[in-house]
Amino acid sequence: MTGDDTTSGASGPAAGPSVPPAPSAPPAPAQPSSVHPTPHHAVDHTAEPTDDPLAIRLEALILGADRRYTPFQAARTAGVSMELASRFWRAMGFADIGQAKALTEADVLALRRLAGLVEAGLLSEPMAIQVARSTGQTTARLAEWQIDSFLEGLTEPPEPGMTRTEVTYPLIELLLPELEEFLRYVWRRQLAAATGRVVQAADDEEMVDRRLAVGFADLVGFTRLTRRLEEEELGELVEAFETTSADLVAAHGGRLIKTLGDEVLYAADDAATASEIALRLIDAMTQDETMPALRVGIAFGTVTTRMGDVFGTTVNLASRLTSIAPKDAVLVDGAFAEELIRTGEAPTSEAEAAEEAAAAEKEGEPAPSYRFALQPMWQRPVRGLGVVEPWLLSRRH
Repeated sequence: MTGDDTTSGASGPAAGPSVPPAPSAPPAPAQPSSVHPTPHHAVDHTAEPTDDPLAIRLEALILGADRRYTPFQAARTAGVSMELASRFWRAMGFADIGQAKALTEADVLALRRLAGLVEAGLLSEPMAIQVARSTGQTTARLAEWQIDSFLEGLTEPPEPGMTRTEVTYPLIELLLPELEEFLRYVWRRQLAAATGRVVQAADDEEMVDRRLAVGFADLVGFTRLTRRLEEEELGELVEAFETTSADLVAAHGGRLIKTLGDEVLYAADDAATASEIALRLIDAMTQDETMPALRVGIAFGTVTTRMGDVFGTTVNLASRLTSIAPKDAVLVDGAFAEELIRTGEAPTSEAEAAEEAAAAEKEGEPAPSYRFALQPMWQRPVRGLGVVEPWLLSRRH
């Protein structure tokens, strides 16, 4: 995996508005349309919305409105061209529905808001599309996770003879306002943190292209595990790994960029924070007998951030370092090692640290205190990045 990987999601037919196609000539609004029911599991880019009664009731409950508009009618009511409406909806990840009457007042309002931001000059059209895409991808993944891992368990019939249908609607009715408020709270907290990082940037260029420490943590032998473990056991192992990683990254001041089953990608503003996270991840995994070995690679340098992800040579280098790291060990690149030395978190060498300690003792002063140790490793060629001299990172005792 590299930092160029992206994760995207798409909503089901009852999860929100669906993308209308962008015809060269808009169809007349009075033209009748036919609805061909499509099962929830078989949505494609020409899908029609479901006409399942429960799905429609749940959709109305979640969206807070009934179906009222075709895509063309929604675009016209919002005062937005059909082409731009199509681009917005596709960016949000919604499937094509032709001209079925499946959209609500909320869809019209969303179009008005996005178009209004563009008209007011607050966002360019490409930026508005990017906002729609990043929001759609993030919330699609969140919604899928909540249904698969959370609501699915809660909607198990509490009593014999009860159907899931009898449980789902009232449960969602109770959960929806609480989850919505919690989502708003977390989003505002994350937005405040991200805004704080931006305003503290040294200059405008640093807002997008920043110098960060980027780390990959990878479970060793995961492919073999997938052949040996049952699906439920494998799922529990991945969930435990992701949960532990997310908790440690957050607790020690890093940012979890993404998880991909057997691998996590995180970033930190400084090398010391990234080092602490890496070594604590190793400690946590080695103390859990159910977990395979872990290896971590970290690089420091300029990173491009887009839509919550990170890209660039620094990210690719961290990924390559992970692939050559020994089990239960952390490899870092030369720039990262230099940053630890520059900030006084690690000595240039143990010999130099010993000399400094001796000199301090002679002067009756305390010896310099270092948190981390660095050991140079053999130079080696790394695919696509030339010759790299990795350093083995450890905690200094």
